[in-house]
Amino acid sequence: MPLTHRPRYDGDSLVNLMASLGAGLGAPGNSHPPLAVLDPQDVAAARNVVLLLIDGLGQNLVAAQPPAFLRRHQQAVITSVFPTTTASAVTTLLTGQAPQQHAVTGWFTYLRELGAVWTVLPFKPRALPGSWDLVHLPAGEILGLRPFAAGLSVDAYIVTHQRIVDSSYSAATAGRARRVPYEDLDGLMEAIAALVYQDGRRKFVYAYWPELDALAHQHGVESDEVAAHFRELETALAGLAERLRGTDTLLVVTADHGLIDTQDHHRLSLEDHPELAECLALPLCGEPRAAFCYLRPGREDRFQAYVERHLAHACHCLRSRDLLEAGLFGLGAPHPRLAERIGDFTLLMKDAYILKDRVFGERPFVPVGIHGGLSEAELYVPLVSLSL
Repeated sequence: MPLTHRPRYDGDSLVNLMASLGAGLGAPGNSHPPLAVLDPQDVAAARNVVLLLIDGLGQNLVAAQPPAFLRRHQQAVITSVFPTTTASAVTTLLTGQAPQQHAVTGWFTYLRELGAVWTVLPFKPRALPGSWDLVHLPAGEILGLRPFAAGLSVDAYIVTHQRIVDSSYSAATAGRARRVPYEDLDGLMEAIAALVYQDGRRKFVYAYWPELDALAHQHGVESDEVAAHFRELETALAGLAERLRGTDTLLVVTADHGLIDTQDHHRLSLEDHPELAECLALPLCGEPRAAFCYLRPGREDRFQAYVERHLAHACHCLRSRDLLEAGLFGLGAPHPRLAERIGDFTLLMKDAYILKDRVFGERPFVPVGIHGGLSEAELYVPLVSLSL
């Protein structure tokens, strides 16, 4: 299998981070070993454990900036999960499980039990999204997720933006954890500090910041806008660490994935390949950098031949079951629906290529920064930790 980089589930990935945190916070055993550089005993020794996820903060971005808070306190470089996307990686952090077990396989995930392709985080069907604005289906019951907080022996809190704090997905992945909203970066830092100081009880706080990723999608990860926001984050994190000093808090900062920038010639559209589209039984699932393809009966040879003739420069065409057998989604027994959520073939994009399609009702969006694949920039994220 032509993969130079892959998740390191044996001790250096996001799921291993959650194994260390869970073991140190009284959770039952994980199907993955603890993180090599974070001993569960160090977690157990802290009164407060704060895990801050900065969406899109890839290792390449951190390494490219002048040394400041993040680089001074970085302990290691670890990997995301596959696909390298928020839907899969954040679900790993909120459940403590790899995609192998939680089976959330991308922004677009085929849910056979609902008979449609869904956008998992907003928890709406991909087609005609506007018509479902007032429909709230039980994401937890449908996805079968077990929240990370459910197994902890300490108080648990989830700090997330007010736009999504009461979403069906947020409720499903929070479980018994109290959800705390914020409005902006200052509000995020204030909410974390307030929870640490509110009482003397031992606690776990998970906090999520999405703005860096949003700016990278819009302007590019190498843009001035991202660089300026990175400096804001450095200042805010240094201020938070100072506020928490002396509180017996373990502060861990990491990311769900990194990003790469694309250009016009990298952006492929399924509309320009009607013969390929004719082979598909469903819209593309997963991510534009790792597209899961569901084929119509009898179209396998035609599909493979077309990709070989017209798209070999842009992607690897891999049987999805081979990715599953190779451990790309994690270790241990797979979720019973995982195989049906990754399609027949995966188009894993090379270089900075993406492949997108559109269904009726979707607004066109051409991102500059993109993620989901297995390039170094997308896969590797920093692990920052300090005891305060």
